[in-house]
Amino acid sequence: MEDFLQYLRNERGQSEHTQKTYKLLLDKFIAWAKGRNVTDWRSVTLSHLTSFLLQEQQRPRQNQPVESAGKLSTSTLYLEIAALRAFYRFCEQEKLLPSNVAENLSLPRRWQRLPKSLTDAEIKQLLAPPPQESPATLCDQAVLELAYASGLRLSELCGVRLEQLHLEAGFVTVVGKGNKERVVPVGRKAVQALQRYLDTGRPKLVTRRSPANIFLTRRGTPFASVTLWLRIKTRVRRARIARNVTPHMLRHSFATHLLEHGADLRVIQELLGHASISTTEIYTHVANDQLREVHRKFHPRA
Repeated sequence: MEDFLQYLRNERGQSEHTQKTYKLLLDKFIAWAKGRNVTDWRSVTLSHLTSFLLQEQQRPRQNQPVESAGKLSTSTLYLEIAALRAFYRFCEQEKLLPSNVAENLSLPRRWQRLPKSLTDAEIKQLLAPPPQESPATLCDQAVLELAYASGLRLSELCGVRLEQLHLEAGFVTVVGKGNKERVVPVGRKAVQALQRYLDTGRPKLVTRRSPANIFLTRRGTPFASVTLWLRIKTRVRRARIARNVTPHMLRHSFATHLLEHGADLRVIQELLGHASISTTEIYTHVANDQLREVHRKFHPRA
């Protein structure tokens, strides 16, 4: 397991989040196998894997009432199979196991969900500066402005460092999934919010042990993804936005609003750091919904 995680880190360049997810999923299988007196990877057969996955498929979702009929989502099952296949493929390549018993596991088809984005009015509500200014509120404002202006992932916002920010030139260098680097423009409003935070907010948060991360907690430490998201959720509530805003919705809003205003899909792919254009193409469905609404509203025979 440790060899596999090091391989993900050092050779595949996978994000820390992916490493933790794969470890969690594989640990779940190990616990299941031990409960059936299977204590060695060489003893695991394809029938063990399929029995485990069948049990997982029937397992109710966590934090759901017992009487709820909701089962584990296809996406979660997809990840569990992907983790097992990646692990066994690695073990076979490194000759740690004699064969790859997971090679015949097929991945379930995942339904593609349309990304939800905030409206222009909701974005204005969310980005309205708070009445009282403090180092923490300046930090929150800079996070929100950068997230919407540049479409950064939550993990990228947590990890972005001072040397990656080039406010005079108006861009930020981001290290995304797979340690891939991309350059993303930063809008005028975001530049102003960041400059104000760096001038008057961040210096009051810095301690002797603070790293060079741009965004710091009240204790001068870098944000964990969950902590930063809780801060954003607090701003969402204060902005009186009734919808359930998820971590990716600011990124989705960035991409959707660019597309709605005529940006090229390839440009959006580059800005988001998608490896494949097929990942970015999901936003065309959102744009098509808007086109249909415009047609319905303005065409005399719609």
